[in-house]
Amino acid sequence: MKQFAKWFVVAVLAGVAALLLGHVMTPERSAMLALSQYLPYPAYVLPSLAAVVAAFLWLGWAWRTLTLVALALCLTVLMGWSWGRAEEGHGRIRFMTYNVKSYLALQRPDGVQALAREILEHQPDILVMQDAGQLVDFEGNVQSADLLKVIGLGHPHAHATDEYVLVSRWPIRNCRNGPIPVGDDPHVFVHCDIDVDGTTVEVITAHFITPRRGLRSKQHGRWLGLNEWQENMLLRLRQSGLLADYLRQQPPGPRIVAGDLNAVESSQVVQTLLNTGLRDAHSTAGSGHGFTHGHSLLKGFSFLRIDHILVSPDIAVADVFTGGAQASEHRPVIADLYLHRQ
Repeated sequence: MKQFAKWFVVAVLAGVAALLLGHVMTPERSAMLALSQYLPYPAYVLPSLAAVVAAFLWLGWAWRTLTLVALALCLTVLMGWSWGRAEEGHGRIRFMTYNVKSYLALQRPDGVQALAREILEHQPDILVMQDAGQLVDFEGNVQSADLLKVIGLGHPHAHATDEYVLVSRWPIRNCRNGPIPVGDDPHVFVHCDIDVDGTTVEVITAHFITPRRGLRSKQHGRWLGLNEWQENMLLRLRQSGLLADYLRQQPPGPRIVAGDLNAVESSQVVQTLLNTGLRDAHSTAGSGHGFTHGHSLLKGFSFLRIDHILVSPDIAVADVFTGGAQASEHRPVIADLYLHRQ
């Protein structure tokens, strides 16, 4: 039994080391490493915990120490734990990004009302929604009475285009779309200027291609499933690159980029955007894992942080947290920001 325990612990340690290597390097160099970013954390936390038990039952202190370190790294580094600190500044606003999955909300009797309750609970000053196209009529007007009620409560300004809805306490102007196609299919991000008490804030919201199809093809063992997953990954990388190129061409100033990027922060997808000078709000001032997605796949808990708020260096982040899991397959992300960082 001791020999079996030793080989089991070695296998677990090697697996954790490979995942950590992929985390610190560019995961997209390997399709399998990129795929590992979407693993539910029990897939590696439970084996690590089992290795700790095996080491304490049958192995010496050196093995026990190694397994404890591996478990700690799984719970922190691999699961994306943040130790952020609140920043100071002035010109405070509350910003919220939310993939509302409106086509699913409209299928439930209380679906849109649940979205409205979630938004009302957090009282954002600026709200960006993705997958909200079914809440918008052909003329680009928000048509849901419940969301109109939310807009009416101190949110008189709204802009809707494609799948996106932006809502603000302050005037929204100069909205334009930018291309982030999915292969031959057109897709866009939205860029609007919002005048906040004399300061113009650039707000960009985007929704990158979902990994769902690629994940399903690999999970169901289809022929060449890994190739389909890799193609899905490259499309998302291309979208990120196009948005990053666009951001580099814009004049400096307070800027917020937010949305469902369908990628974790360690991915090259998000890192490409951060390399334009942006900072991830959760890593800056958040604490914990900040998971936003997964509760519709594994009932009871979220396990991925794929919805992000990214801010320019002149914006301070006072606090970041996630909302509830009842109204949508995605939890909203809410950030208290200062437009002028000290």
